[in-house]
Amino acid sequence: MNIKMIVTDLDRTLLNADKTMSVYSRDILTHCHEQGIKIVYATARPKRAVNQFALFESSAVDALILHNGAVIFIGGKLYTCFGIETKIRDSILRSMSQSFPAATLCVEMEDVLYANHDVSKIWNETPATITDFTDLPNKVADKIIISSPVPLDMNLLAKFIPDGLYVETSSGENVSLELIMNRKATKWEAVKIVSAHYGISASEIISFGDDFNDISMIKGCGVGVAVENAIDQVKAVADFICDTNDNDGVAKWIEQNLLNAKADGGC
Repeated sequence: MNIKMIVTDLDRTLLNADKTMSVYSRDILTHCHEQGIKIVYATARPKRAVNQFALFESSAVDALILHNGAVIFIGGKLYTCFGIETKIRDSILRSMSQSFPAATLCVEMEDVLYANHDVSKIWNETPATITDFTDLPNKVADKIIISSPVPLDMNLLAKFIPDGLYVETSSGENVSLELIMNRKATKWEAVKIVSAHYGISASEIISFGDDFNDISMIKGCGVGVAVENAIDQVKAVADFICDTNDNDGVAKWIEQNLLNAKADGGC
């Protein structure tokens, strides 16, 4: 393996259950970076949440993929974004409110969460601006989030989604989450943008993940690794399965298969 980039999901992949990165994991990633390997974090979360994880304080970061690829930072600066235009955003919110009265809605825009409900019941650490969506700023939305105590009728939901957008299911605590995003906003598309920026081919990338939104990059990168606690669909497409997130699975796999192999004269 001639690996030049490591891309990893955060929640339930690199981070422990308490949303922290172990000293061991930080040291391994820092060591990789010192050897010239680019480090990229790819998450469904917004930047404010990533900042809370303090990832930048003691580990090297070359790029940050947020909102599943809707927002991309390279070298600490906003590089590009793929969102939902305001007219389409407002049309979807009206349709969802009328068709799914039991569901609650959120909109992410420029690192601010707007919601028509108390989001602390789903995300304890996430503050939100409460709104009925009639007073939203004229800004492109990064994504729309629909939460419901029961799975939604996806056939009905699909009728309200324009061709340029898609719906993705995400894991939630005792709640069904559906994310509406720009079709260009996927982790794999974002990885391709970041790798092109650095002149790195897909065959030179290792990716780690656990959930539906990681499947395309797990399949697309040269080496795809699923953590042991990943959903079965991710494990099915991965080249390797590592230990769980709470047992530093990502860092262990990197040390054993990348760093130790280099030390022994391999890869």
